[in-house]
Amino acid sequence: MNTPPDQISPQVQWLEISEDNIEQRLDNFLISYLKGVPKTRIYRMVRKGEVRVNKGRVDVSYKLALGDIVRIPPVRVAEKNDDIIVQPTLKFSLENHILYEDDGFIVLNKPAGFAVHGGSGINSGVIEALRQIRPQQKFLELVHRLDKETSGCLLIAKKRSVLKVLHELFRGDGIQKTYLALLSGQFKRKKQRVDVPLLKNVNQGGERMVTVSQAGKSAETLFTRLKQFQDATLVHAAPKTGRTHQIRVHAVWLGHPIVADDRYGENEVNKTFKKRGYKRLFLHAEQLQFAHPVTGAILHFTAPLPNDLQDLLNNEKPL
Repeated sequence: MNTPPDQISPQVQWLEISEDNIEQRLDNFLISYLKGVPKTRIYRMVRKGEVRVNKGRVDVSYKLALGDIVRIPPVRVAEKNDDIIVQPTLKFSLENHILYEDDGFIVLNKPAGFAVHGGSGINSGVIEALRQIRPQQKFLELVHRLDKETSGCLLIAKKRSVLKVLHELFRGDGIQKTYLALLSGQFKRKKQRVDVPLLKNVNQGGERMVTVSQAGKSAETLFTRLKQFQDATLVHAAPKTGRTHQIRVHAVWLGHPIVADDRYGENEVNKTFKKRGYKRLFLHAEQLQFAHPVTGAILHFTAPLPNDLQDLLNNEKPL
């Protein structure tokens, strides 16, 4: 997005749409550009024709094209908030955990203990830290999400066009995801497909809780046993859908909650494992496979299990 200097006045801005904003809805573009301006004001500006594209009136649902000229009227914009505090440890981890990068996207081995984005009392997360590390990168957006305590493969788009293609892959079956999880107890079957619907709720404390319910959305996970220990089982969990906390809740449904899952696990079981050093959820997004959004080549990425979890596994006694 470029702003031709000879067209700028103190009252009106003329913005030329670049590749970063192709196919973006006009309302989403304005909400992002005019940070601090109420959405009701933005929608009113478009409705009244104060905002124009190529000198003509358009609807808020108009999708921007390369080279479009957007007229933005005088409007008071809140000062940009530069007070986002990013932990130095997170910045260091991100700089040293990039598995792959090209012009369109980044595959990051996300460290555990960090949210993917700020909000709900969290000042900043992975995406905010990445934007601070790379201020020259105009566009950086999460393609999908991982829970705060989950480590492993995380996709970040560097172009809106790439983000759109990757979102379409996620909505279909174009991206194969495989997680490593340590389940409590001995999981007897070699493979088991769980196909039970999940319903998202919020408890009294404001926490998101997901339950198995026929009123929920369809969810499917394939669990494959890798190794059995005396009181735990290492599995691959391959979700075919992308529901919130899907693998964690499906593991509970199997009767084998993920080790150290403070939200869905069993307190006594968690206490036993924590005495042995399991201080965080044993869930790791190990593999991603998908077609490159530009070339179509099949890509496969593997994030190695973090040292803290690998060391704990090494101490377990196999059957």
